[in-house]
Amino acid sequence: MSAQQTDTPPRNRFASGLDRYFSITQRGSSIPREVRGGLVSFVTMAYIVILNPLILGGFSQDQAPQDVLGGWLQNAQVAAATGLVAGVMTIAMGLVANLPFGIAAGLGINSFLAVSVVHQVTWAEAMGLVVINGVVIVILALTGIRTMIFTAVPAQLKAAITVGIGLFIAFIGLVDSGFVRTTKNASPPLQLGEDGSVAALPTIVFLIGLVVIGTLMARKVKGALLIGIVGTTIVAIILQAIFQVPTSVSSPTGWNLNAPGLPNALFALPDLSLVGHADVFGAFTRIGPVAASMLVFTLVFTNFFDAMGTMTGLAKAAGVAHPDGTFPRLKSALVVEGVGAVAGGGASVSSNTVFIDSASGIGEGARTGMASVVTGLLFLASMFLTPLTQVVPLEVAAAGLVVVGALMVAQVKDIEWTDFGAALPAFLTIVVMPLTYSIANGIGAGFISWVLIKLLSGRGRGREVSWLLYVVAAGFLLYFARGPLEALLGVG
Repeated sequence: MSAQQTDTPPRNRFASGLDRYFSITQRGSSIPREVRGGLVSFVTMAYIVILNPLILGGFSQDQAPQDVLGGWLQNAQVAAATGLVAGVMTIAMGLVANLPFGIAAGLGINSFLAVSVVHQVTWAEAMGLVVINGVVIVILALTGIRTMIFTAVPAQLKAAITVGIGLFIAFIGLVDSGFVRTTKNASPPLQLGEDGSVAALPTIVFLIGLVVIGTLMARKVKGALLIGIVGTTIVAIILQAIFQVPTSVSSPTGWNLNAPGLPNALFALPDLSLVGHADVFGAFTRIGPVAASMLVFTLVFTNFFDAMGTMTGLAKAAGVAHPDGTFPRLKSALVVEGVGAVAGGGASVSSNTVFIDSASGIGEGARTGMASVVTGLLFLASMFLTPLTQVVPLEVAAAGLVVVGALMVAQVKDIEWTDFGAALPAFLTIVVMPLTYSIANGIGAGFISWVLIKLLSGRGRGREVSWLLYVVAAGFLLYFARGPLEALLGVG
């Protein structure tokens, strides 16, 4: 999506100041468009305030993930801290890097912590590992190593990363909506709806939203995503009031996360007791330096390349990327994202990273950091307005993700498909992301296959590859083989 022609620059002093600071007119945007984009990004990302506490915490000890000592995180405390860190870091991304990238608790790492880490260490120690992961990423960014790796990636792989992310977020939307479901069988692993039927009310609401948003986008209506999300949410509330559909906890065809409805209250005071509870070095004492280091290695690799891929896709979608795939204030963005990991661990809400869902705000027209400031302020408000964050059902947000995914896949035209040495790595990058639910896995498959094909093609083609890409590909080989390596080292 390229920048669009916009209105003439604003004339009053405050608006002119905003325009100059964020380069709004220069990037082909306007203040109203940035506000709409920031609002849409928040609406699409707000589910993390509900979902992160369900993954990391619970309402009681018996239904929450317990650590090695039986400790657990309270749902309300995780929700409040999730909104706080997401708000502060997203505002920082807007003010420091001037990019429309929302930051919030990453879904891959929080699940990894809840499922694979806390049975070995306490929650405070697990979050301490997340802090160390963030410090490593910040150091890599400040020293320029992270930027060097970013620029070493070939342009065609960067295009493939964008396409893969588009398919990934579209797939997330299709699954979250119930349009695609698991069969719980080896083959076929997926099916359409429930037993081939899409008659479930939440899935129908998703389809309504998809058609409404798609039609508005096709007609080039300003605010198409926001109008579609708000309008479909109203429809969902009315239908839910009539049919009283349960959540998926009690029904396989129920609402995925939250049933739409008017909230019982508007305000709730936040409990920020978890802030500052991370134990940075405790895991090294409890499970030993080798085991703790392997966990940090996994966190760094996942965090580093998920963020790199996401930023690549978002920058291209926003029309701010240079021909080589880099974008303005790249180093600042990488540093802010690393600090997000430190802040997330320090507040016990898991690593905070750039959210691919903010592509919805970019689809709405956001091109600058002003949109991020709007999104961040709304996240801060969400600490007090937790009941309102539960109004928009996940199925409605999913429709927006599918539409944005379709827009991002347009980058496939930048891949040279007639050169199979580039086509196969690009293809693997694209398909591995959605099929493994991991941006990092897709990038790794693309990097390794690119290096190997170039190296084995002869005629000196291996010299065309940056030495950094060889190092990163070797790192990915270790990353993909970390299970056997951990077993060999007696870790876990």
